[in-house]
Amino acid sequence: MPPRRRRDPVEVDAAARQVLAGDSTRPVLALAVRGLAERLAEWAPGHHVELRVPPYTAVQCVAGPRHTRGTPPNVVEADPVAFVQLCAGRLGWPDAVADGRVRTWGDRADLSPWLPLLP
Repeated sequence: MPPRRRRDPVEVDAAARQVLAGDSTRPVLALAVRGLAERLAEWAPGHHVELRVPPYTAVQCVAGPRHTRGTPPNVVEADPVAFVQLCAGRLGWPDAVADGRVRTWGDRADLSPWLPLLP
């Protein structure tokens, strides 16, 4: 299987800014979400938490014990726009979890130490 093409960080940041400005068209949102999820996986490498942002991506991140079969013990599932807002620091982790835009399973399913991702 060929290695994944890494998305251009400048393009990802531009797409994220477009989403924050209200452009939630599928190509723009997909680029922002996939690029930011890749960045999170680079900044918090590991396989202990699975981040899911349906329908765009799922990545594993955060160091810790690795699961080998079935559903991972720690899962974060986020609404796409909320994920971009979290990455930009426009939405706080506690608020996103409280209002259901981010759902978590597991005792280590907290990505707040690595957020925000955007400068």
